[in-house]
Amino acid sequence: MREIAVFSGNAHPELAAEICAHLEVPLHPASIERFSNDCLEVQLQGNCRERDVFVIQPLVEPVQENLVELLFMMDAARGASAARITAVMPHYAYARSDKKDAPRISIGGRLVADLLATAGASRVLAMALHSPQVHGFFSVPVDHLHALRELAAHFRRYDLSNTTVVSPDLGNAKEAVAFARLLDARVAAGAKQRFTDDSVSISSVIGDVTGRDVIVLDDEIAKGSTVIELLARLRELEPRSIRVACTHGLFSHGALDRIGAQDDVEEIVCTNTVPIPEAKRVPKLKVLSVAPALAEAIRRIHDGESVSALFDPRPQAARRTHRSPNATEKTTVE
Repeated sequence: MREIAVFSGNAHPELAAEICAHLEVPLHPASIERFSNDCLEVQLQGNCRERDVFVIQPLVEPVQENLVELLFMMDAARGASAARITAVMPHYAYARSDKKDAPRISIGGRLVADLLATAGASRVLAMALHSPQVHGFFSVPVDHLHALRELAAHFRRYDLSNTTVVSPDLGNAKEAVAFARLLDARVAAGAKQRFTDDSVSISSVIGDVTGRDVIVLDDEIAKGSTVIELLARLRELEPRSIRVACTHGLFSHGALDRIGAQDDVEEIVCTNTVPIPEAKRVPKLKVLSVAPALAEAIRRIHDGESVSALFDPRPQAARRTHRSPNATEKTTVE
């Protein structure tokens, strides 16, 4: 395996540049043009031959456009004799299409996984997939990261002695439990029923939240319907404070404005797996970077090291060996 080569499409070049800064490698340019008949042409403007190629592209709006860019970039890398191609998708939008819950519908999460493998992906690096079964849709190895440590590090700045982590539904309860363990906090969950994409009902909250500091945790917030409904149920139980956290802050259709306008919401925290334009942001919003975690995962994949060790429960002060992808010397860090 020779040197690493990193490319990015148009979905989130800022995150790709930050990842490359942590890796201390260049972000190679890619030319993405559109013909007069609306077809795309992709050219990777960096050497791929016998290199370990990583293509960074979250599937964000416009999802289909960014998906095709990703497929074309991987196909171009395969045609350029890349030794291995890893699709780095900080957000996999089609993870929500994970089951057949109505007649005659496509399970998009599985179909797109097949497309990625067909286009040349040797493996996939993803973050906070919507449900565990999505991992099994892929016919190539998947390294599945989460952002719970980044979120936990942020909330440890506060007094957490009276804190309850609240999952909007039972489907996200496992992640809420893991997050609560990181904070040494209690856990609660909403009893949610979804009717349509933006119509949900939460009949009750199971757990102790009265008089407590609440952190609402979800994997992603799109239209914000679930969070707004959960806030209404929480108010009935009179918590002492409310903060909202998620990994993927999509915040479509004015969701960020609606959540930020809730007087009892003190803070909204998300990560930069998806781009959030400055014009969309509100004073209560705090965006955390997952670039260091993704960069470390890429380094470990390149070096043939364990990615699951990133979630080792041992103290962070444990010694490990670090080597940048192009370095010849190893340095030990604390």
